[in-house]
Amino acid sequence: MKVAIGTLNRAKTNAVRNVINTYFDEVEFLEVDVPSNVSEQPFSDEETRQGAINRAVNTLQLTGADLNFGLEGGVRELDGIMYCCNWGAVALKNGQVISVAGAQFMLPDEIAKEMKAGKELGPLMDEYTKEKDIRHHKGAVGVFTANLVDRVEMFEHIVKLLVGQYLFTKNVK
Repeated sequence: MKVAIGTLNRAKTNAVRNVINTYFDEVEFLEVDVPSNVSEQPFSDEETRQGAINRAVNTLQLTGADLNFGLEGGVRELDGIMYCCNWGAVALKNGQVISVAGAQFMLPDEIAKEMKAGKELGPLMDEYTKEKDIRHHKGAVGVFTANLVDRVEMFEHIVKLLVGQYLFTKNVK
């Protein structure tokens, strides 16, 4: 089975690899850098979901793999509170696209304020933590959950949902 991942971000690629290796044997992985065709910092569930779908479809077009994953992180506001939101999609060879949402968590007001001023979460988190490339390992979720959940684990949940829905649709037919 050929599995393609539409990003070079280590947290996302590790999440896909970890889950796929749990449920499938003899997998060939391809990691490709494809555009999300949305803002660098998606600002709604709709835009974040569309980014994940675009990455999955762009990955399918580029690789022709059996399973083509797109994972996207964004933010959304609800009742004046900014939340980090995460979406995933898998595009299948037959053209079917499955999308799911994952965990959402509140961002501190000081981070939300900077984001509203136009900053992107990844670089902002590096600045906030005085660390480099936070988005490739613990991510904002790790920082704001006292490291109880890291970005790989958060995306693993999304990939499990996608694989589960893929297996369900495959068994229904």
